[in-house]
Amino acid sequence: MRTIWVDADACPVVIKEILFKAALRTEMPLVLVANHFMRIPSSKHIQFRQVEAGFDVADNWIVQNCQENDLVITADIPLASEVIAKGALALNPRGELYTESNIKQRLNMRDFMETLRSSGIQTGGPDALNQKDRQAFANQLDKWLAKHKS
Repeated sequence: MRTIWVDADACPVVIKEILFKAALRTEMPLVLVANHFMRIPSSKHIQFRQVEAGFDVADNWIVQNCQENDLVITADIPLASEVIAKGALALNPRGELYTESNIKQRLNMRDFMETLRSSGIQTGGPDALNQKDRQAFANQLDKWLAKHKS
């Protein structure tokens, strides 16, 4: 059975709630990985893995443990790239599915923006998660669940 992995340190609460409901409804395994404790619903389908603090420790744990066709929820583009290379899928909390065909472009843009920030240019951050983003996420999740149930 496929597993949904969550890069949970930065995942918005509203997205976690959507994932909890989906895991309970479909009985699909859901694993949240973070370097700080978090409460999760009591269910045999939902697990929490606390990893030690450190740069990319949670990301590395997800990469090591995810399998082909699993789904990884993350806004971290380098993590998305690594899991795609393993044959998993990556979905960001705004409902954008990262694929082999778009991940290189996303990595290049991320690196460009990082270069701008390191040179002192203020680039701002992403807009707040809105209802349209939540709906796009839920729709992509439902598509994946329909394809990978049982």
